[in-house]
Formats: sequence, structure tokens, C-alpha cells
Amino acid sequence: MNSKTVWGFRQYWGWVLLLALTHFTSDFYNNFLPPMLPFLVDTMHISLTTGGLLAMVYAITSCLLQPFFGYWVDRQGATWPLLATIPGSAFFICLSGEAPSPLFLFLLVAVAGTVSSVFHPLASALVARVTDPSHRAFSMSLFISGGNIGFAVAPALLTGYLSTWGLESLWFLFFPALALAAACLASRLHLVPLRDQHQFAFKEDTTAPSWYRSKPLLLLNTAMTLRCWTQVAFLTFLPLLLPLWGASAAMGGTFLTVYLLGGALGSFCGGWAGDRWGHARCIQGCLLLALTSLALFLFSSSLSWLAWILIFLGGAGLQGSLPSSIVWAQTILPQNAAMASGMMLGLTFGLGGVGAAISGAWADLWGIPVSLAVSLFPLLLASVLLHRIPSPNLNGK
Repeated sequence: MNSKTVWGFRQYWGWVLLLALTHFTSDFYNNFLPPMLPFLVDTMHISLTTGGLLAMVYAITSCLLQPFFGYWVDRQGATWPLLATIPGSAFFICLSGEAPSPLFLFLLVAVAGTVSSVFHPLASALVARVTDPSHRAFSMSLFISGGNIGFAVAPALLTGYLSTWGLESLWFLFFPALALAAACLASRLHLVPLRDQHQFAFKEDTTAPSWYRSKPLLLLNTAMTLRCWTQVAFLTFLPLLLPLWGASAAMGGTFLTVYLLGGALGSFCGGWAGDRWGHARCIQGCLLLALTSLALFLFSSSLSWLAWILIFLGGAGLQGSLPSSIVWAQTILPQNAAMASGMMLGLTFGLGGVGAAISGAWADLWGIPVSLAVSLFPLLLASVLLHRIPSPNLNGK
């Protein structure tokens, strides 16, 4: 039965907005580690290599584990873990500011990432569950935009907080997450099942191929991984590129914020475009926008007003494809919506980070500008792969 009919229009949109707020909060805490690292280096005297290993551990636990937890969520069928994941991840990452040793710091970071990897497939499957099918991509875009905004504003806000209060006061930032969990409890969102009553006994759909035998899903996952390669490469090396063009480190950070905020707007508009014009056409259009904008940005090699617009549009194009890719994956795996979401939200980003490491090796060989230019080619390959996937049959689009 349609969730709009069951729960009512107001409650349905209220839940979508609440889930977007939970994603804002979750990704806000997810981006704590990079701005924390300079303070951890000063207080705990850890090396830069240790800092890189911490980032790797968090990326593995928060991204690559998402499909596995998504599969567990699909089998378990209930949504009550949502109440624990929001404050749980925040608690462990905030506690890491007072870790007594590097080993304990690694443990706290790993647990925080693992709890976060449960949240993302669960919450995105909930979005699909409570949303009218005709607005599913738009609702998903609201959800994703919330996370993108939280991720974008975290470095600036946390750096200012830590500069004023220090790492020993980081645990105070746990309380907003606790308040949000209380709001979810009051909204009864955790009582919404992922399946209807007659579906509680989980059964595999024997008429549909398993995910590892689904060629459309594997191609879509590969294409979105290639997209993430370009996205993470620019996310990583943009602050290092701008000083080569004569910018200060602060301006490099500002460009990065503009890039991330462009992604937030892109994910919002991308969901609307996917519902209106079809998910396959939306993704292809977003990839073309990202490829053109980022290529022109690198070619300009300047800090003009046009460069600000181009980096904003590049971020918008890269993230604009995400809502439609999640909805598309969920149509391919209708009985494993959480797992499909985990693949699009987590697995692709984690594997894209591996590609960005290759871009780092290229940067050592050829320099950052050439490396980023070569890192645009995965977008072309992603576009080719998307042409080989049958368009999703959702509302005739």
C-alpha cells in the first residue's frame, strides 16, 4: 500500500525532512576527523602517517561496510536501530578527543565509522519506504542534500570550536545528536517497518538474480565508483592545487567549501530532475555538467569569478547524479533497498577513494594539475557504461 495513503501527506513529508536532518547530523560528525587531525598531532604527537591511517580506517568502516549492513537491515526489517546509530556515531567520534593513547584513538574512530555505516543504508531505505513513488528521487535528494550540507559546514565550524575550546571540550558536541535521537523517538519514525506486515518473514526473490549476478547493478555500481574517483580526487587535491595558482591556504579551503556546497545543491536539484526527466538521463546530464565544468576550471588556471562558478557547477554535477543512482539501484534490487543504498552511498565512495590514491601517485609523477586532468577520464568511462544499462522502469521514465 502507498505510504502516502497509510500515513498521510503531512507526516510523510515530515518524516522525509526529519531523515534529511538526521543525515545532516550524521555527515556533520563524519567529517570531524580531518579538522581534528592538526589538534591530535599537537596534543598526542602522532605522525602524519598515523593521521593518514586514521583516515583510512574511518573510510573503510564508514563506507565499505555499508552494503553488508544494508543486507542485514533488509533481512532484519525493522528501523529501531536508527535511534542508536545517530548518537552512537557522535559519541565515539566526540570521545576520541580525549583518547588516552593512539591505539584507543584507532578503536574509537573504527567504532564511530562502523556505527555510521549502519545509519546510511537504514535511513536511505526508510526514505524510499515512506515516500510516494512519484517523488522518490526528490525525497532522496532532500535526504542526500542534508548530508552534503552537514559534511560541508563541519570543517569550518569544528575548527573554530576546537580553536576556542580545545579537544577536551569536544564531548559537549555529542548532545545535539542525542536531542535529534529524541526527536526521532517522538516522531515514531523508528516504528515504520521496511516491509509490510505480510513481508516480515524475509524471503529471497528467486525470480530475480542475486546482486552479484545482476549485470545492470554491477555496471551501475562501477559507473558510480568511477564518478566517485573524480569526486574524491578533487576533494583531496583541490586545497593543494590552489596554492600553485597563487592562492592562500585559507582560499583553498574556501574553494573546497564552494565545491561541497555545489554538491549539496546539485543533489537537491538532481532528485527533482530524475523524477521529471528520468534517472538515466539525469545521471548522464550531471556527468556531462561535471566533466565540462571541471575541465574548464583546470584549463582556466586562475582565481577569477568564473573559477568559483565552475568549481561550484562541477561539485553540483558530481553529486547531482547520486539521488537517481540510489533510486535506480533500489529498482534493480527491490527486496534489498538498504543494501542497494549502501552500495551507492558507501561502497562507491570507498572504492572511489582507492582511485583517488592512484591520482595521488600520478600527482607525484606529473604534478597535481595533470593528475586532476587525467582523473576526469573516469567520468567519460562512467558515461559509456551507463549507456549499457537498461533505463529504470519507474513511473514510465
